[in-house]
Amino acid sequence: MKKKLIHLALAGLALSQLHACSSMPIGGEAGGPGTLDRRTAGAVIGDQEIEIRARNRLREALPQAGSVSVTSYNRQLLLTGQVPDEAARAQATEVVKGVPEVRNVFNELSVSGVTSIASSANDAAITSQVKTRLLADKRVPGTKIKVVTEAGVVYLLGLVKRAEAVAATEIARTTSGVTRVVVLFEFID
Repeated sequence: MKKKLIHLALAGLALSQLHACSSMPIGGEAGGPGTLDRRTAGAVIGDQEIEIRARNRLREALPQAGSVSVTSYNRQLLLTGQVPDEAARAQATEVVKGVPEVRNVFNELSVSGVTSIASSANDAAITSQVKTRLLADKRVPGTKIKVVTEAGVVYLLGLVKRAEAVAATEIARTTSGVTRVVVLFEFID
């Protein structure tokens, strides 16, 4: 049983890293036909820089913080994970607001202890299931949607059409293990 859990955790960790792959443009002009992302190549790189700066600032300002994940999509920053108290949660928002180019901060941090490896593996499995279902559905541009899962809550980010958002939300909502879906899309229609 323990060996199976370790394998599941490692597989989940590997699969959770797939979301980074979907952010890079492939073929043609960045943001144009034939790409995996609707953001420009510059926006993708800018989001990566925002994530690095935000992580560094959080590490310096909140060394006592639990487990905080930073996701940037089109200069909108999502904070997920755990912090020890409400003061740390509020401070996290203030710290990352100062990162250059950040337009919005969505603070979804919970005040609690750090989650277990099993919980993290479960979140990675949920992310993988949602991404797989998004990629398989012709109504949704699965490669253009970023999926983040924390404690069974799925966060959806991307530049999408309204009909795509409705379909993607339904797909995520009906995925096994998902407790709630938070839609952070920006609409292009």
